[in-house]
Amino acid sequence: MTVRQDQLKNGFRIVSEHMPGLQSAAIGIWVTAGGRHERIEQNGIAHFLEHMAFKGTERRSALQIAEAIEDVGGYINAYTSREVTAYYARVLKDDVALAMDVIGDIVLNPVFDPREIEVERGVILQEIGQAYDTPDDVIFDWLQEQSYHDQPLGRTILGPSERVSAFSREDLSGFVAEHYGPDQMILSAAGAVDHVQLMKMAEEMFGHLQPRTGLIAEPARFTGGEARQEKVLEQAHFALALESPGYRDDAIYTAQIYSTALGGGMSSRLFQEVRESRGLCYTIFAQTGAYADTGTTTIYAGTSADQVAELATITIDEMKRAAEDMTTEEVARARAQMKAGMLMGLESPSNRAERLARLVQIWGRVPSLEDTVARIDAVSTEDVRVFAEQMAVNAPAALALYGPVSGAPTLAELQERRAA
Repeated sequence: MTVRQDQLKNGFRIVSEHMPGLQSAAIGIWVTAGGRHERIEQNGIAHFLEHMAFKGTERRSALQIAEAIEDVGGYINAYTSREVTAYYARVLKDDVALAMDVIGDIVLNPVFDPREIEVERGVILQEIGQAYDTPDDVIFDWLQEQSYHDQPLGRTILGPSERVSAFSREDLSGFVAEHYGPDQMILSAAGAVDHVQLMKMAEEMFGHLQPRTGLIAEPARFTGGEARQEKVLEQAHFALALESPGYRDDAIYTAQIYSTALGGGMSSRLFQEVRESRGLCYTIFAQTGAYADTGTTTIYAGTSADQVAELATITIDEMKRAAEDMTTEEVARARAQMKAGMLMGLESPSNRAERLARLVQIWGRVPSLEDTVARIDAVSTEDVRVFAEQMAVNAPAALALYGPVSGAPTLAELQERRAA
């Protein structure tokens, strides 16, 4: 399997990987325009725009968009994150050109029919309401807001209902004009694809676009803070975030190995101590997420009102203990989990296409899998212990609590325990 990468004269980028033996392909457009690229008055518009892409173009109605892909047994979807908006499809190899035509159509030619805007506005408002009714969704939005307070990166992807209720056709068109230039787009494909064919299709469809000066995302600042809301629920939801490296920092591999060893599986420290030994929760995990210029290591658990204080303090204690006695065996197990998860995931052309696009967005190139595996293998037990010490004692923190949490410690109290 060989990764090939090219760029049109206007900056539009193409990256692909042919996967021998496959009869299907994943193909999509990744636009470097997500939640963190919105001004405050635009919060939620990138997600709204993603919805509207499927509501009709100059050539196809909403039904015709769906039928074009589903008539050949394919699948089409989209998502919005804080750094990208993606439009993608999975089809059989003979239908790659069709998928490219449909995706290009919805990205380049949305009509933003006023009637469809109102219909989709209602759908998104329902989505926002559903998120508020889902504690383990809303708590991560609050945690993000406290981690990056008063910044685009800290705002919700869905946006507040009052802003979504006010977006106009002109607002949607304006966001496209600001952010959907050719140099802000990446065509990524994997599976039964031909790179030369992709280049030809990209030139025909996107080659006429003029480069635009996109707005640069505001640099991230991890602020930390606490959000706490008392509510009658069955469980108290606890989420702690600690500032961690971004994707461009070599320490990202250490951070990911650390969080895997701490709370990434059934053998992890938090799972064994908090759930298996003490029975304080059903769900507990730690994970490290990253953006281009920052990242967070997050710990989440749901427990009962009378046990949330004990769970929180034990979590801090386990973090401190990891800095003292993290073993070579634990680090080796976490490395193996990381490598296996990555390599198993890349057996899917959809996952592989997404990885290619993400790496091109961050690095401008696709490092080899061998290089990535070597970087994971290079992380030593001492590296993880040093990082664990930073997480346990010094890393800026944010805390979110939701449910029957009156007995939970404050962030200040947890910080005192970290420093003790």
